[in-house]
Amino acid sequence: MRGPGLLATVLALLLMAPPAPPAQARAAPVRCAPRKGSMGVAEPWAQRRLDPKRLWPLTTGEGVTVAVIDSGVDLTHPQIRVAKEVDYTGTGHRDCVGHGTAVAGIIAAQYVKGVPFIGVAPGVRLISLKQTNEENGDPDTLARAIVDAADFGADVINVSIDAHDDPKLRQAVAYALGKDAVIVAAAGNTTADDGTPEASYPAAYPGVLAVGSATPDGRRADFSNTITPVSVLGPGQGITSTWPGRSYMSGLEGTSFAAPYVAGVAALVRARHPELNQERVRWRITATADGGVGTGTGAGMVNPMLAVTAILPLEAVDAPVIAPPAPAPLPQNALSRAAPVDREAIDLALTIAAAALCGVGLIVAVRVFVPMGRRRRWRPGREG
Repeated sequence: MRGPGLLATVLALLLMAPPAPPAQARAAPVRCAPRKGSMGVAEPWAQRRLDPKRLWPLTTGEGVTVAVIDSGVDLTHPQIRVAKEVDYTGTGHRDCVGHGTAVAGIIAAQYVKGVPFIGVAPGVRLISLKQTNEENGDPDTLARAIVDAADFGADVINVSIDAHDDPKLRQAVAYALGKDAVIVAAAGNTTADDGTPEASYPAAYPGVLAVGSATPDGRRADFSNTITPVSVLGPGQGITSTWPGRSYMSGLEGTSFAAPYVAGVAALVRARHPELNQERVRWRITATADGGVGTGTGAGMVNPMLAVTAILPLEAVDAPVIAPPAPAPLPQNALSRAAPVDREAIDLALTIAAAALCGVGLIVAVRVFVPMGRRRRWRPGREG
């Protein structure tokens, strides 16, 4: 019979066909329950230390695009404005961890009257690329997000993710650097059971601005990675920032919260000095840091004021024109020659002047002595 044979053929073809890949929209639901934040917030020590408000008369980061590759951003928070959102998890744009919302707030939280917390560069254009629903992420997805951020025109890319070395991730970093993006990445925390730190990526790749964590007294935090080649330190202990639920979270710590402070400074530098490429921006930030002492401190604590306003000698030397060119020599007939000295005229003038003086003396003598002689009737005076 043809019926059973046809059915068997169809079943065989179905078994041989490769399974269809699951659609992103069908991803397993994620329990979205970040820690509960507080509705009140005080001015954090990191904000007092860096004091970005002093730079706002010069720049707030306007015209600069900053990409935050993290766990998403709470789009309802009153201090956060996101221009573009991308979700690689298939679970929506909500931040179910809180990490991405805190990072975005440190970089670009808007000023709200009565709220003492502000971002470093509130004028930037913010892009959120959600690549995980956890604090760690997949290297392949992270690499894809970095490439997309560069293609979206990001001037600064913040990566507060700790990952391992991966060829795709290394290629993505090289691609973004080639697109003139400043990549700021967390140097990582010491989380191994035996306390042995490992290099964190992408922070450990050449060309990346790797950020370690500093305490309120300016020293390196004990948990801050010393194996990753640190470029500068940023505030990373006792941090306060924005949080899902239109709230705030205090007591945050980690190099992942130090990185956005440096990313915000990089945005201010790019806005103030648009002529600098990503390499020069990184050099300016490290050259103006407060100075580091010990392993894992790099150039020291980032200094926003100096990073934006300092006049650096190396930039002047590298300018296209070091000094104005020497002027062309003047033609021989451009200047008239001095006239020769007329000695005869000088002698005549001296003779006339002497005669005039004699004449004046004679007149004075006549006016003085003639009246005296008339009074004595020209008799000689008596001898003493």
